[in-house]
Amino acid sequence: MMYLDLPTTDSARRLSFYLAMEEYAARHIEGDSFFMWQVGPTVIFGRNQSLEQEVDVDYCRRHHIQMYRRKSGGGCVYADCDNLMLSMITAGEHVGLAFNRFVNMVLLVLRKMGVEAVGTAHNDVLIGGRKVCGTACYHLPGKSIVHSTLLYDTNMEHMLHAITPSAEKLHAKGIQSVHQRITLLKDHVTLSLDDVKSLIRQTLCDGERLLTPAEIADIEQIEQNYLRDDFIHLM
Repeated sequence: MMYLDLPTTDSARRLSFYLAMEEYAARHIEGDSFFMWQVGPTVIFGRNQSLEQEVDVDYCRRHHIQMYRRKSGGGCVYADCDNLMLSMITAGEHVGLAFNRFVNMVLLVLRKMGVEAVGTAHNDVLIGGRKVCGTACYHLPGKSIVHSTLLYDTNMEHMLHAITPSAEKLHAKGIQSVHQRITLLKDHVTLSLDDVKSLIRQTLCDGERLLTPAEIADIEQIEQNYLRDDFIHLM
């Protein structure tokens, strides 16, 4: 699988760029590809979710947390520079197969770290019964896009206050709070986040491709679709 890389000068992009980068890879790059990314404090909510029911919009605005809608389904997540976002673009439109491949890739990497983890029927990855990685997927003609948040570390205060799932949703999962449901990878390994990123890349990818300035310009054009009012909610 090919690793898609950006020039180092492009390291500080907003989330909308990386969602557009997934689409560009699905439409224009042959074969399977993968990349990792990090963003400043951001809430990402699913295609069918109600922002007001899942997110404390006032809290996000007060703390300069950006809010974006993605094209995949699934739940609402909080991301920042202390955790890691993973994106895989693979041939085929069978969502179940794409999910299964991706979750097994994450499990392989975690086991290389010496961490015992399991996948679930909802395509989450758990350590000790707590979620460390959640996934979402959608497809474009001939390709599936799977993306996830790997919780190495995070600003827990922002996560607990920015995302506001209903009591009914938490009760259905048998928990009382978001904090009770998740775990952080840093509490299970001695590796730094950079070490984790290196291990993921070495394990999953057998080549790399540096995107050209022309390709980045094309991605920025796609990004404009994610900056429409129905996708973006900025302060």
